[in-house]
Amino acid sequence: MTELLIESDRIERQYWRDLWRYRELFFFFAWRDLLVRYKQTIVGVSWSLVRPLLTMVVLTVVFGKLGKMPSGGMPYPLLVFCGMLPWQFFSAAMSESANSLVSNSNMISKIYFPRLVITVSSVMTTMVDFAISAIFLVGLMMWYHFVPPLNVLLLPAFVLLVFGAALGSGLWFAALMVEYRDFRFIVPFVAQFGLYVSPVGFQSSIVPIRFRLLYALNPMVGIIDGFRWSLLGRSSDIYWPGLAIAVLEVIVLLGTGIWYFRKTERTFADVI
Repeated sequence: MTELLIESDRIERQYWRDLWRYRELFFFFAWRDLLVRYKQTIVGVSWSLVRPLLTMVVLTVVFGKLGKMPSGGMPYPLLVFCGMLPWQFFSAAMSESANSLVSNSNMISKIYFPRLVITVSSVMTTMVDFAISAIFLVGLMMWYHFVPPLNVLLLPAFVLLVFGAALGSGLWFAALMVEYRDFRFIVPFVAQFGLYVSPVGFQSSIVPIRFRLLYALNPMVGIIDGFRWSLLGRSSDIYWPGLAIAVLEVIVLLGTGIWYFRKTERTFADVI
């Protein structure tokens, strides 16, 4: 005699297994988002270069020429772009992932699949822009005849850090935006404000030493410092206590983001 056992919490226990079974959706959503983003554009993926290039020029003029910020002997455009590379990825990934659930509300309300797929694929999409910008950075280094140090071998660790920071914040904002649409206005403000309170257009070393630990509570400070240190190789570019704080904050942000997302996921289809 065959027994049929119905378990009410089966979906919860099978969730991570389902996430693996639906792994093709990660690439499907990422590819779809790329096609939609650059559809009917004149310069296409070149926008991935135009935006950081213009931002680099503005920050170089404002902080380097007008503000007379120190560069430690480095070409200021190179200093700025090394800091802008992780920031552009973080802000774009956070914004895209925050809006991912609301943008796919019709699909969420009709069929079942792990909703985490949508948010993670949004972050994966911005990795393409990140890679294109990284190629431009290589060209910029060649222009200034700069050879990266051996520290560059640790660059993947910092890429993983910024990915975790973007995904963790994106999970929080995506889940909150389903219920509170006010976050549509909060997220762009956070991205814009964060550009100026993070060491993108300047070095964090200009912050007085008595305030550096407080300044390092912004996780992007340690991550941007780490990028510059791995790409430019100067010990003055990194504040090790700040990096330790950034690693701890990313772990907490990602862990709590997944927890809150999973906690509220079962109500997405009803609320959205």
